[in-house]
Amino acid sequence: MNFTKMNGLGNDFIVIAGETELPVNAAALAEELCNRYFGIGADGMVYILPSESADFRMRIINSDGSEAEQCGNAIRCVAKYVYDSGLTDKEEITVETLGAGVQKVQLTVENGKAVQVRVDMGQPVLDGLRIPTTVDASPVLDEAIEVDGREFRFTAVSMGNPHCVIYVDDASTFDLATWGPKLEAHPMFPRKINVEFTTVRSRDYADMRVWERGAGPTLACGTGACATLVASVLNGYTDRKAVISLKGGDLLIEWNEDNNHVYMTGPAAEVYRGTVS
Repeated sequence: MNFTKMNGLGNDFIVIAGETELPVNAAALAEELCNRYFGIGADGMVYILPSESADFRMRIINSDGSEAEQCGNAIRCVAKYVYDSGLTDKEEITVETLGAGVQKVQLTVENGKAVQVRVDMGQPVLDGLRIPTTVDASPVLDEAIEVDGREFRFTAVSMGNPHCVIYVDDASTFDLATWGPKLEAHPMFPRKINVEFTTVRSRDYADMRVWERGAGPTLACGTGACATLVASVLNGYTDRKAVISLKGGDLLIEWNEDNNHVYMTGPAAEVYRGTVS
């Protein structure tokens, strides 16, 4: 099986192209190949498939074998892959996702390679039961949650996949390993959740660290950055356009007031290509 190792700000993927459907053993393959000691090593596997409604279709299998509905870093990797590999010559394409429908993608091309990707991530879902959470409110804003005797306050957003944003004193030093898995699997989140720990530095800049559902701590999360911007606007902390700084680098996020869509701009990179039996 041919593969390409790619990453979006360090959130890394094994990208597979050429299949017509998701393999029946995709979950087992992801668990095996994403293992960083006995496999290729990645946060997940991304399959680029044919689509009846878009230029391409994307399916994402996390490193634990579960399927993600959407991934902002993965869609940037897909866009770069299809352009750089000659699967399209268009600088504006559409990608079908499992949880967020068809999304529009714009490529910035230099010397025949895509160097920057801007994605229309669609409208955020703010209704608590649709995200889903067990909170019947819209929006779910500054809601209390208790874990092992400690109370946190979260704001919930879906960007095609569920997120809870928690504001902390210093996201860069926050204990992800202790609190991330406990919040991910909390009963308030029926399908588990991605957890973003955030520190707002100014009206146009915030630090964020993420515990991803099904993958654990990653260097970046595109949908998480979008959810963080939306949550920060709702809480009155930032303007509608801000840089969200992740461990792997920065993303520019904009929540457009006119059409309610969230736009994410950032890079993607190819690391190497290989074959695995």
